[in-house]
Amino acid sequence: MTRAAGRVGRGPTARAPRSTYRLQIRPSFDLHDAASAVDYLDALGVDWLYLSPILPSRAGSDHGYDVVAHDRVDPARGGEVGLATVADAAHDAGLGVLVDIVPNHVGVADASQNVWWWSLLQHGPDSPHADAFDVDWGLTGGKVRLPVLGGTAEDAADAGDLRLEHGELRYFEHRFPLAPGSADDGADARAVHARQHYELVHWQRADAELNYRRFFAVNELAGIRVELPDVFDATHEAIVGWIRDGLVDGLRVDHPDGLARPGAYLRRLAQATGGAYVLVEKILEGDEPLPPHWRTDGTTGYDALADVDRVLVDPDGEAGLDALDARLRAETGIAGPTDWHELIHGTKRGIADGILRSEVLRLERMLPEPRPAAAADALAELLTCFPVYRSYLPAGAEHLEAAARLAREHRPDLSATIDALLPVLGDAGHPAAVRFQQTSGMVMAKGVEDTAFYRFTRLGSLTEVGGDPSEFSVSVGRFHERQIRRHAEWPHSMTTLSTHDTKRGEDVRARLDVLAEIPERWSIELDGLRSTAGSTGDGPFDALLWQALVGAWPIERERAHAYADKAAREASVSTTWTAPDAAFEARMHAVVDRAYDDPAVRERIEAFVAWLAPAGWSNSLSAKLLQLTMPGVPDVYQGSELWETSLVDPDNRRAVDFGLRRRMLADLDDDVRRGGLPATGATGAAKLLVTSRALRARRDHPEWFTRYRPLEVVGDAARHAIAFDRGGAVTVATRLPLGLAARVGGAPSASAPDGAWGDTAVLTAGGPVVDLLTGRRHGGGPADGDGGLALAEVLANYPVALLVPEAPAPDAPGGHADRPRGEGVAR
Repeated sequence: MTRAAGRVGRGPTARAPRSTYRLQIRPSFDLHDAASAVDYLDALGVDWLYLSPILPSRAGSDHGYDVVAHDRVDPARGGEVGLATVADAAHDAGLGVLVDIVPNHVGVADASQNVWWWSLLQHGPDSPHADAFDVDWGLTGGKVRLPVLGGTAEDAADAGDLRLEHGELRYFEHRFPLAPGSADDGADARAVHARQHYELVHWQRADAELNYRRFFAVNELAGIRVELPDVFDATHEAIVGWIRDGLVDGLRVDHPDGLARPGAYLRRLAQATGGAYVLVEKILEGDEPLPPHWRTDGTTGYDALADVDRVLVDPDGEAGLDALDARLRAETGIAGPTDWHELIHGTKRGIADGILRSEVLRLERMLPEPRPAAAADALAELLTCFPVYRSYLPAGAEHLEAAARLAREHRPDLSATIDALLPVLGDAGHPAAVRFQQTSGMVMAKGVEDTAFYRFTRLGSLTEVGGDPSEFSVSVGRFHERQIRRHAEWPHSMTTLSTHDTKRGEDVRARLDVLAEIPERWSIELDGLRSTAGSTGDGPFDALLWQALVGAWPIERERAHAYADKAAREASVSTTWTAPDAAFEARMHAVVDRAYDDPAVRERIEAFVAWLAPAGWSNSLSAKLLQLTMPGVPDVYQGSELWETSLVDPDNRRAVDFGLRRRMLADLDDDVRRGGLPATGATGAAKLLVTSRALRARRDHPEWFTRYRPLEVVGDAARHAIAFDRGGAVTVATRLPLGLAARVGGAPSASAPDGAWGDTAVLTAGGPVVDLLTGRRHGGGPADGDGGLALAEVLANYPVALLVPEAPAPDAPGGHADRPRGEGVAR
């Protein structure tokens, strides 16, 4: 009997989860630790656990995306016993298990840890694993080019840094195998190196001269060819076994855009797993649809994140923030366009000509002869102008045509070459077309997410993975349209607010959203901070840095410095990863230090944050409830049931105190049973209330979440609310809280001051309802015949409400005196 067949608790796991909770599995929090958290997550209301990659990864890896083997669970993460333990714990409690898998690439930072890569280096094209890797052997005469040296191989050998030791070639801590018989004559390291199936070169040669496909521009992550049946089978044997044996219920596919044929891969995965629940980490641009023919249940939720962020942004603040950004650029002499699309054209072209030049040249070599003289230039321009991450030929040919039109506009001198390339690049069966599709996503990700997001600094909450920063805000009506579409097309797609890839935690973004309501005030505050703390000399970066500090404050000094380093080098304006500007970085770190050491600076930032935070808390609770109750499968990123003020990775992978959360949830439940309600403030208890009540409602009452119907809000303050009916559960949330408070001259607060809502009401279908957050009853009286619920009453305690049908009395028809767990009002 399989584990799935023997489950107890709430019964067999449903094919699709009602919610998930993402856990980062690592040596310091392994699968056994995850099992010990199941009781807490069950109490929170979680339906499935969502585990980060658990296959063996490079020793010491904290994230697990640098997989080095595919035949077992990583012993450092708990091994096979750990997976069985967490699966049993989850399934016994009625929870499912979702696991993140990495089909596109493997970790090769330490060749000795990856058997396949070691074999490739030792035997070259004759290795039994040679076909698994995407290597252009012709470029180097049968050698894999490895960018690890600080100079030439000859210099390294002469200095003794490249040496023969224990039957291997070694360079500092790097170890490389020797081809059979290549060192039998006692030759020195220089001669032995020349005989290998690999070539050690200066690390700076990677940009233009590598001959193996990577994950983006990460030399330590080598792409693999899962489009080959043997490679798929070998890399998925353990994964498929987890599904077959009932240990795992669903999969999250990392970076499908790197695969040669993602649609075919997903079909094969569905066949191998019997149609298990599968999500894809796919970033959609604008209104780009997820390919409807894919065998997937949806995306990992970046598109939903963008919708939630933008419906909470005040459109009236765009002009003021644009003016501030223009002033900062002008006063500090920072060149470059402020138009988003022009900006990313420049950053993407810089990537295509820079760190991904080797990919462009590989594409050029794959073109049929005779090649146009300007082929590489035209390919780089087409990649730069590609409007989405990639196409999936034969579908999506219109994206290539759009790229060609834009490329001709930017480079009319390349028009003839572009026209000559299109028949090849549009041929789904041509290797160059396949490779072009794999490459366009690399250029987009590195040029946009990892460069332009750190240069376009008018409002940091909009430069988030999966979002289009040129879309400043969305109206309530537009938000409703997108959710109606989501419910109709991808009802089991994930929704999220924070991930291991987000640039800022959800509550940092929620606080920064408030700045759109006060662009003039923010301009004054920023000027004051720069005048007291000094400037880095890069005005737009100053804005980015102070937004990070304001959004995450209080933040530890070390985290602030780490963020500053990464953000500045990713922007690549005033300093870079490969050529750091010591003077700029010294000024930058001095600014950060003054936020902690200079009383005037510290008082200024703390005073502003104290004024801003309550409105940020309002946005946070609204964002959380919207995300947890909108169409799709809501994911709670680990720890984000309390305030999530992380910045970019690795900051967002810090350890989570589950003991604290367990105690807080128990205390919260006790307080609510006694009639108490948590205050909205620094502890995050109110967010825990919202999260637990929404999750429990979705898990225990799926019948309340069967449709999406926008609800009309009427009255003087109608623009400050958003409401929808999910089929019984009604969500009401506040937006633009500063503007709402200003209606009555009130100070920023997490809930509206008295009188702010005035006569504003949400129109419902009528009938008595209970707010799961407060336990209070609304509606159903003689005066409520029109279905209108006054927001002054509904939102008297919190900026959000989750209204559900009032349960019948125990002795009423349909009532139950002894209602089992999971039924009735989930308080």
